[in-house]
Amino acid sequence: MRWDDLRESSNVEDVRGSTGGRGVKIGVGGTLLALVASYFFGIDPRVILGLMSALPSQSPAPQATVGVPQDQEGRFIAAVLGETEDTWSAILQNQGMQYQPPKLVLYRDEMPTACGTGSAAAGPFYCPLDRKVYLDLSFFNQLAQEFQAPGQFAQAYVLAHEVGHHVQNLLGIAGRARAAQERASGAEANQISVRLELQADCFAGVWARHADQTKHILEQGDVEAALRAAAAVGDDTLQKRTRGYVVPDSFTHGTSAERTSWFRRGLNNGTIGGCDTFGAGPAAAE
Repeated sequence: MRWDDLRESSNVEDVRGSTGGRGVKIGVGGTLLALVASYFFGIDPRVILGLMSALPSQSPAPQATVGVPQDQEGRFIAAVLGETEDTWSAILQNQGMQYQPPKLVLYRDEMPTACGTGSAAAGPFYCPLDRKVYLDLSFFNQLAQEFQAPGQFAQAYVLAHEVGHHVQNLLGIAGRARAAQERASGAEANQISVRLELQADCFAGVWARHADQTKHILEQGDVEAALRAAAAVGDDTLQKRTRGYVVPDSFTHGTSAERTSWFRRGLNNGTIGGCDTFGAGPAAAE
């Protein structure tokens, strides 16, 4: 991936120097809080329970360095963030809207957030309560080694997916989905979550198309790297790894095939309208 010419965003809060350490196991109250947050804010309950698996105990608030990080990994992810800002600003401006970019918080091990305590084991996530994306960069090592999805563009896809959730928030899509989940059964609510996640994958593809058209960021093998990353975190693939079998009614993010299909659709189509996962069945992506 070519990124040397990309604008590096200063909307980064780097707390890697002051986060980390142990917490305490969550109790019943913490579990209920996670489930309530999942219900009302559309976050996968498995993710939230993972995020809250270690709550900080009498720890001082992390001290953030605001602006472009100085290390190479931090600069790269700031450059990707900057390109998402430029792309979505242009797209939403064409629709008469002003883009309000999210903050990106870089941390290590654990991080208190408005959606619970972030954990490196849970992976990157977007918190709608504070409109921030949280990322422990060590996740990219796991993505490359454990999930066999190396490469900078695979990392860029991960961030673009989380920014996609922020775009859903700005467009009101996430709010309407949460309202629908309140009226739905458990299985139906899971399907709504799936459609949100697949749309975020599609929005990541939209970003990639526009970024490549304006900045020529893609190199040979980059799209395949993103597709491997999307496939690696499909519900069916993850359940097979952890359980040995799949339970479709429990899916909250979509299958590997669906996730790769919707990313590719966004990449090929390049429009918000082309990412209507709610108007088309997830399997009808192509």
